[in-house]
Formats: sequence, C-alpha cells, structure tokens
Amino acid sequence: MFAIVRTGGKQYKVAPGDVFEVERLKAAVSSKVVLDEVLLVNDGDECIVGAPTIKGAGVECTVMEEIRGPKIKVFKFKAKKRYRRLRGHRQELTVLRVDDVRKAAPPARKKARAASKTKARTKSRSSKSKAGAKSASRRKSS
Repeated sequence: MFAIVRTGGKQYKVAPGDVFEVERLKAAVSSKVVLDEVLLVNDGDECIVGAPTIKGAGVECTVMEEIRGPKIKVFKFKAKKRYRRLRGHRQELTVLRVDDVRKAAPPARKKARAASKTKARTKSRSSKSKAGAKSASRRKSS
C-alpha cells in the first residue's frame, strides 16, 4: 500500500515504514503527525484518486528529528558594476516515519437527472438570445 501526499508545496510517494524529509513542520520530536492532503491511495487491489484530495484519508507519521539541509550558496552578480553579494541558505527539515496509511471510502456518485440538464440548457439558450437582441438594438440606434 502506498499514498501520494502533499506537504510544504511538494508531493511525496510514501508507504508504511518509509522515512522521508519534508519542509519543517511545527511538531515536537517523537510526536504524531497526520498528513491529511492525500492525493492518491493504492492498496494493490484498488486505486483511489482524489479531486484534488481524498476526504477522510490520512497518513499517520512520527516525527523522528529536525535537521537542516545542505548549504546553498546564493550569489548575486551584476556585470561591469562591481556588484557581488554572496549569501548562504540552509533549509530546515523535519524527518518523518510513516506509521499507517488510512484510506477513505470512495464517494458514492449521484446520478444526474436528464430533465434538469435539459431545463438548464433551454434557460441558457433563451438568456443568450435575449442578450443578443439587446446588443443588436443598441447597434441599430447608434
């Protein structure tokens, strides 16, 4: 079983027992965290895809540690102007271990009535024809 979750603006494919790094979460070390933005769940038999997320699904994780990523050099430079700026950055990360992947039941699809669709179509057509008539009368008067 695996799931695709979104956190920190990125998507991760996770399965129970996986250890992965995400952008820093406000959670204490060894506490439990539930990632509820689940985009897809696959348990081998069926695949549930959210639109955009699956309501009721979640990935239960344990916070292992908080670390800092590798140093990145940010260098600004403008040619022929003697402008040079060097700055470093280290992203703060949270290491998570996946304990469980919860999937929600797929939502029941409702059958749309054909009669209501035809009514909506006739209303939209009649309003378009009225709008066209108004604009045509304005053109004639000018």
